[in-house]
Amino acid sequence: MTAPLLSIDNLSRDYALRGAGGTIRSLRAVDGVSLDVAPGSIFAVVGESGCGKSTLARIVMALDRPTGGTVRLGGDDLFALSPKALARKRRDFQMVFQDPYGSLNPRHSVGRIVAEPLHLLDDAPKGRDRAVLVARALEDVGLPAQAAERYPHEFSGGQRQRIAIARALITNPKLVVADEAVSALDLSIQAQILRLILSLRDRHGLTVLFITHNIGVVDEIADRVGVMRAGRLVETGTVREVLDHPREDYTRTLLAAEPTLAALGQRRRRA
Repeated sequence: MTAPLLSIDNLSRDYALRGAGGTIRSLRAVDGVSLDVAPGSIFAVVGESGCGKSTLARIVMALDRPTGGTVRLGGDDLFALSPKALARKRRDFQMVFQDPYGSLNPRHSVGRIVAEPLHLLDDAPKGRDRAVLVARALEDVGLPAQAAERYPHEFSGGQRQRIAIARALITNPKLVVADEAVSALDLSIQAQILRLILSLRDRHGLTVLFITHNIGVVDEIADRVGVMRAGRLVETGTVREVLDHPREDYTRTLLAAEPTLAALGQRRRRA
């Protein structure tokens, strides 16, 4: 069997909360989560708001430190790396955020925004070489190279999310973490961005950890899914196993409450 690209083992994250009278209590946002993501696959983590899935995404991106457990990317324990080694490793994993406008600096041109991660490369390209990489990244997500000269406010929400995806892809990462990357878009644009992510996976062998509250989106895009509730993964499996034959009452509740499968277009069936 192929070794997983991303391996999360017994991950936990506690936060100290100050209550009335100055008392301190602990909140466990992520509780004993373990999962593996195979190279070239899309693993979706789905659950209601507040279940811990975005905290999980931040830890995978090494934007937050776990209380316990490990996150391995390509065999490297991210939290055992030195700061310098972790900075070098960041070229291999990038993130696409929920808000396709708030995540883009409105004062910077699209070309400058897309080129931001290039400083992670040992021999960061400059001048014409840099412009060529930016143009290639924009064209890869369905935008013209000339978009580099414009600014985020000149684009629609779906186009801005394409810009954010281009930025994430410019270092040719092994893993992209997409945290609610389509939830701020209307349904027709959601479907376009989901098709784009699938196309990028197929063309580049991209591996994606896809965080969402929308189980209809899971049905459209994922190979495997983990259902998260109160910080724990309560059910995992292939999309067809979990969505067609859910074991947990909580999963059945999510499925019963989700109205968007038909609205997103025809349901893709997988063997």
